[in-house]
Amino acid sequence: MIGKKKKTVMYILIIAITLIVVFPFIWMLILSFRSSADIMTNPLALPESLNLENYINATKTLDFIRLYGNTIFVCVVSLIIELVITFFSSFVLSRMVFKNKKIRSMLYGFLIIGLSISPFILLFPVYQINVRLHLREQFALIMPYVATSISFNTLLLTNYMKSLPVEIDEAAIIDGCSLWDLMFRVILPMSKPVIATIVTFNVLYIWNEYPFASVMLRDVSDYTLSMGASFFKGNYTVDYGGIIASSVMIIIPELIFYGIFQKHIVEGMTAGAVKG
Repeated sequence: MIGKKKKTVMYILIIAITLIVVFPFIWMLILSFRSSADIMTNPLALPESLNLENYINATKTLDFIRLYGNTIFVCVVSLIIELVITFFSSFVLSRMVFKNKKIRSMLYGFLIIGLSISPFILLFPVYQINVRLHLREQFALIMPYVATSISFNTLLLTNYMKSLPVEIDEAAIIDGCSLWDLMFRVILPMSKPVIATIVTFNVLYIWNEYPFASVMLRDVSDYTLSMGASFFKGNYTVDYGGIIASSVMIIIPELIFYGIFQKHIVEGMTAGAVKG
């Protein structure tokens, strides 16, 4: 049993950590109601009034409908390709029988080795690959996003599938299930918690990703939300109020999305912790 003093200390630590994490967003929200001049002269002061000029300027400067549409399109297509590839590869690695176990280990190691390499140091090689394959517009982002996410997705999904009892497969086969029925009618429904976790992490990654978007996208009409803030930076001036206001409008949908799916994230991260 945890004593009262330890509980009090834990609660204090939790509150302190929460305030540290939430403070930057609250500060950004406060700054969004102040002018760029006020932000530069006294960034810690509270706004004198509820000034929506930055938000009005942001909606006039940015075509949010197009930015949201481009980002959602990239998210959906990337996730579909990622999940198809990851589900098939994870099923093979976790449920299929290999005559040589070293081949399984080599395949698994090859798929997750990407976790040890930062994708951003590969910007130039990826750009050259896109040029040679004639990948343009949003597809110049989709394929790199798919490639950089497979390692993390494989790690989660493979470990989860390994935790499912082998008896499930045996019972399904005895009942007459084919390999495809086993995959899509048995294993896939049982993998929903970890798939929800994968979807959430990948959506948040794509929503915020900037380096690849800044290099691969050349046409303004193809820009995603992460590129929106760059519209407020000129050669000699920076509209800090516009940057902050647009950032708030970009972050709020993320917070809503995360709040809806946070329960699934916890379930997916802990689902494979205890086997069978």
